[in-house]
Amino acid sequence: MELLVPLVVAAIVDVGIAAGDIPYIVTRCLILVAFGVAGLAFALTAQFFAAKAAVGASALLRGRLFEKLQSFSYTQIDDMGTATMITRMTSDVNQVQAGVNMTLRLLLRSPIVVLGATVMAFVVDWAAALVFVAVTPLLAAVVVGIMSATVPMYKKVQGRMDGVYLATHENLAGVRVIRAFCKEEDEERAFARRNAQLRREQKRAGRIAALTNPLTYALVSVAAIALVWVGGVRVDGGILLQGDVVALYSYLAIILVELANVANLIFTASKAISCEKRIEAVLAEEGEPDVLAPAKDGWSADAPAFAFEDVTFAYHGGGAPALHNVTFSAKRGETVGVLGGTGSGKTTLVSLLPRFYPASRGTVRLGGRDVKSIPAAELRERVGVVPQKAVLFKGSIRSNLLWGRKDATDEELMRAARIAQAEDVIAAKGGLDGEIAQEGRNLSGGQRQRLTIARAIVRRPEVLILDDSSSALDYATDAALRKALSALDTTVIVVSQRIASVRHADKIVVLDDGGVAGIGTHEQLIERCAVYREIAASQEKEGSL
Repeated sequence: MELLVPLVVAAIVDVGIAAGDIPYIVTRCLILVAFGVAGLAFALTAQFFAAKAAVGASALLRGRLFEKLQSFSYTQIDDMGTATMITRMTSDVNQVQAGVNMTLRLLLRSPIVVLGATVMAFVVDWAAALVFVAVTPLLAAVVVGIMSATVPMYKKVQGRMDGVYLATHENLAGVRVIRAFCKEEDEERAFARRNAQLRREQKRAGRIAALTNPLTYALVSVAAIALVWVGGVRVDGGILLQGDVVALYSYLAIILVELANVANLIFTASKAISCEKRIEAVLAEEGEPDVLAPAKDGWSADAPAFAFEDVTFAYHGGGAPALHNVTFSAKRGETVGVLGGTGSGKTTLVSLLPRFYPASRGTVRLGGRDVKSIPAAELRERVGVVPQKAVLFKGSIRSNLLWGRKDATDEELMRAARIAQAEDVIAAKGGLDGEIAQEGRNLSGGQRQRLTIARAIVRRPEVLILDDSSSALDYATDAALRKALSALDTTVIVVSQRIASVRHADKIVVLDDGGVAGIGTHEQLIERCAVYREIAASQEKEGSL
């Protein structure tokens, strides 16, 4: 209908105005109004479905990204970084959504309208239409050239945006530390540098993208001059009527409008394509395999609860091994203490048992089976982990404890809470339906730790790992927790820097600089392990032993 409008206008000029036929003019004007109303209805319908498709596509894409991120191993998450993943989930997906929306609206419409306007120009007059033939390839070359230049630039812009997100994330996560050390001005300067880098990249891409409209308008303006000149000559020769020249100029104006739309489409599509490539890079990554090695041995009742056999591990890109030549095992039902200074490899060691990280060399076994041969879901059902940082999620106490086992009864939840010394926490919050704020911010550090221990106990794991998860507990509560855990039919690994937390363990593994410095009971280690004696002596002076 848009392509028919210039013909109606030409008829009004050549017939209605030339003959002074008012009814004819009014009739044709009503036809134009009808075209406008129908065009608006079609445009609204098209925009509605384009927006619906774009929003639906972005929702599916965001869902696929989240699902992919959930499948990543700890190593992949460490390599990729939190800020980068957040950028992919938010800014990149939003840019793709805008690109899909505009592409659906304009990618078919604009080329068809440009081609249609050129064809209609030939219908009106072939000689004048040659101007269209000459200018259209030039306009296409401008559009393609600018798009080719800007796509890699926008990819770099999104990379700089990762840096801005990272700075913001680190600042918000460490806001207490920043203020404690009065580093606000330093952080502002560091953020300003990252922001300036982002601005420079955006301006570089923007300068090139900004050339689109001036170049297209300049070419169309030259074409308009040529068209008016050719049209004037043809009118003087009696070949064309004045209305035909008006129609030809209208078609040129239509082409100009559509090319301006194409320029905007290119601007948006360039960013969308660069963002889509970044998203595709994440989706193309293989997630953590369910198993890393074929099963060679089955479960054995006579085998140790777990065993480390000459295990060495190095973080990806981390240089020297964090653990080297670690060998020890534990019988079922034993309590094993893992002790060592900061950076000795305690957390790394216990992360190998549920296969958060695979051992670089050697074998880690659970119940006689190599953990690399056990499906990830089954392995983590058998191994309960309470990490160093007590993490709770927004909801109720019940919903958080049910993470341990979704079919657990309230009685089982309260039993786990009693063992974890968390009954008073639940009572203070009004029962299992008590509210937990995001990250458990409405609880103290000790309360969060006890609830996370209870959550792991609900799972009824074969091996329970407590990774320095009682550091915020007082000594009386810590002692009561150890006593309650010893009554469980579960092998318990207690990771701590405090000898008081592990001295009553059946076996204590002392780590020093990634290696085993000694293994034995408290009394045995006091006699023959220099590292253990040194730690004991320092803690005895502090009164913490």
